[in-house]
Amino acid sequence: MAELTSACCPPEAQTCCCAPAATDACCDPAGHAEGGCGCAEGSPVDADIRETVRQRYAAAARAAASGQGCCGSSTVALTDRAGTQVFGDALYDAGEIEGAPVDAVAASLGCGVPTAVADLHAGETVLDLGSGAGADVLISARRVGPTGRAYGLDMTDEMLELARANAAAAGAENVEFLKGYIEDIPLPDASVDVVISNCVINLAGDKSRVFAEVARVLRPGGRVAVSDVVADADMDEATRADVALWTGCIAGALTREEFTHGLAAAGLTDVEIIETHRVHERAAAAIVRATKAAPR
Repeated sequence: MAELTSACCPPEAQTCCCAPAATDACCDPAGHAEGGCGCAEGSPVDADIRETVRQRYAAAARAAASGQGCCGSSTVALTDRAGTQVFGDALYDAGEIEGAPVDAVAASLGCGVPTAVADLHAGETVLDLGSGAGADVLISARRVGPTGRAYGLDMTDEMLELARANAAAAGAENVEFLKGYIEDIPLPDASVDVVISNCVINLAGDKSRVFAEVARVLRPGGRVAVSDVVADADMDEATRADVALWTGCIAGALTREEFTHGLAAAGLTDVEIIETHRVHERAAAAIVRATKAAPR
């Protein structure tokens, strides 16, 4: 599979849209010459992936809001083929959820617990990419305290509504949920100490842009601590091409090498990737950490 930086389009976009029949629409050389890319935001493939993700996570939010829990929706699977829960609330220990209502944790669709390894401190500003029902935002808000702040960013109105309701139930006043895309974070440069996310970067069509945005909003010395799915180097193309699996964090997964290369290309250093558990025959959940170098 192509390296993340070997072409303008990221590898998963090349696989699903840059076939010969779609080259003109997806990977227009003229767009490359202008510094853009047919696979960048706004391209047909990116829009299709984003809308698929939005619809499925909106349905999951509606199910959670109606009391069914995330598992009440068949749109987002939480188990592997053996029936073991590898996504969602089962991954949280009781001691890790202080600050988040039970309903917020129950609606989790993530593949890990980024707040468990983010080493949050009082007074810090935290940003959760793809914040969903808000569990990780609310846990972060409790840890950074009243002098800190926790932002959640999500593109799905239904998830934002659910997250704000959960924040109100928790009585959290140092949180803010923003509507937007993780490829275009609506926060100023150097405004965040820590970026977290929970199985969301996989869902982005243009991961290099996500990494660049993360580096932009981080303050010098800031850090990244995300839970995500990392593909085995031999993940087959049939798995990647199944767009339905984007919402299960599988088809869009980068390999360890691609993840490392992508973060480094954005200017992040000290990249560390630690596998936590298998979620698929050819992919594993992992904690991914990195830092933004402080000026000397």
